[in-house]
Amino acid sequence: MTMESLIVTLVIGAIAGWLAARVLKKTGFGLIGDIIVGVIGGYIGTWLWDVLHLPPIGGPWVVSAIVTSTVGAIVLLVLLRLIRS
Repeated sequence: MTMESLIVTLVIGAIAGWLAARVLKKTGFGLIGDIIVGVIGGYIGTWLWDVLHLPPIGGPWVVSAIVTSTVGAIVLLVLLRLIRS
């Protein structure tokens, strides 16, 4: 992994984690926590998109990456809430 792709992954993860926290009306886990949730959410979202055979999201690849990662991060946060309660 190059340094540029690592930076892009971290930025998209931060955006996706922050968006997921806002959608679920949580305060989030701070910058580092949001990045971790967003990056893991990216893997979950990509896997879900593939398993559910959803059509690709049009537009620039960064929009697709943010949407997919945000959906995955929302799923991750919901699962974390279920485990915690």
